[in-house]
Amino acid sequence: MALEFICDEGGQGAIEYILLAGSIIVAAVMIFSMYSKMNLAARNRVEVTTSAASSTMSSKISAEVTQMA
Repeated sequence: MALEFICDEGGQGAIEYILLAGSIIVAAVMIFSMYSKMNLAARNRVEVTTSAASSTMSSKISAEVTQMA
């Protein structure tokens, strides 16, 4: 009886599919996490660049307006 239980491989396929699905989920979570960090860094760079350009243009416009007056 015990020998039959040891040699039984009935649930092996299900366990392999569960491990495969689990590894796919872990990989997807890791990829999403890395993508989120990269997206945040890119958004911060765009914000800094836009702010600097806006400040530069604002000072140039102010200088032109004062020269007109």
